[in-house]
Amino acid sequence: MDNAASAPIRDEVIEAMLPVLRENYANPSGSHLMARKALRLIDDARDDLADAFGCKAQDIIFTSGGTESDNLAIFGVHSKVGGTVVCSATEHHAVLEPTMSVGGKVVHVERNGALDLNHLSDTINDETTLVSIGLVNGETGVIQDLKTIASIVQEASPKALIHTDAVQAVPWLDMQIAVEHADLISVAAHKFGGPKGVGALIAKDQTKVSSLQLGGGQEKGLRSGTHNTPGIVGMAAAARATADTKEADIARVASLRNNLADSLLEISDTFETGVRSNDDGSIDRTNKVAGSCHLCFADIESEALLFLLEQSGVFASAASSCSSGAQEPSHVLSAMGYERELARGSLRLSLGYRSTQNDVDRVLEILPNAIQRLRSLGS
Repeated sequence: MDNAASAPIRDEVIEAMLPVLRENYANPSGSHLMARKALRLIDDARDDLADAFGCKAQDIIFTSGGTESDNLAIFGVHSKVGGTVVCSATEHHAVLEPTMSVGGKVVHVERNGALDLNHLSDTINDETTLVSIGLVNGETGVIQDLKTIASIVQEASPKALIHTDAVQAVPWLDMQIAVEHADLISVAAHKFGGPKGVGALIAKDQTKVSSLQLGGGQEKGLRSGTHNTPGIVGMAAAARATADTKEADIARVASLRNNLADSLLEISDTFETGVRSNDDGSIDRTNKVAGSCHLCFADIESEALLFLLEQSGVFASAASSCSSGAQEPSHVLSAMGYERELARGSLRLSLGYRSTQNDVDRVLEILPNAIQRLRSLGS
């Protein structure tokens, strides 16, 4: 139940990577036959990723993952053109911290996690050179309206570039959304069934990005360093497999998630984050990706809850950190306006392409009893 942290590697990916690990070990920057074969594998992977994401192959810059891609987008643009960087208050730290380190500005979000569009309009101006808004929030699963955001940015600051951290979007959304409305897009292979340690920055306007490191000049000089050939091949295989089954996976996993969330909401004083309410009182989850089930339980500390779940073989996360022995609520929930005490009882259950009804049934067997036990003990 922690697929948002890392999805299980796909069988197709392992099969694609093994021959590279065993036989195609040459450095693709070399000039001999083995090196040229390795470079061909990278070129083929770039083409496959372009097909899967709906972008141009020449726009793909291979990196070590989402964090490097985010940093390359933000620092790369700021060092090249200066100005002011703007991001949302609920961004991953790989976006939020670089933005703040260059004196950037933060845009508020609504209670349901959607970007406050009025505050966005008030925040950006002619000095804004980059706006970074994550397409899908890694904690709550909330999808941002990138089309509307791009329209607002274009009107207020036509020269500003748009970056989106789409790391959590690949398994669940048509990536054409990001390609159409963003200039820079971050992805990470391990979020959609690929290996860890490899990702990409799709940069449609590379002339406005500076390299963060100097060296051999790989990736058009924007990302020097020896290519991770097996990782890149594995990422392409994961993207192909994800695209092939995406529609069916979304429908199946959304049904599992709805069953899980609806059942857990029967527990007293339980609140689901990032959702909307319909006129008839029912819950509308269309603004969240299919694999996300994020809840807050009153009178619970998530650290204790996660411990009990782990003892029963259920692995989840709370998206919170411990500092000096005191558990702090996540910056995402704080930005959404959740009270500190309620946010301390947050739980992220994230499903993926390999999740089953048995997984959901196991959680529903264990979790309510764990909540009851902790509340009776005065968690």
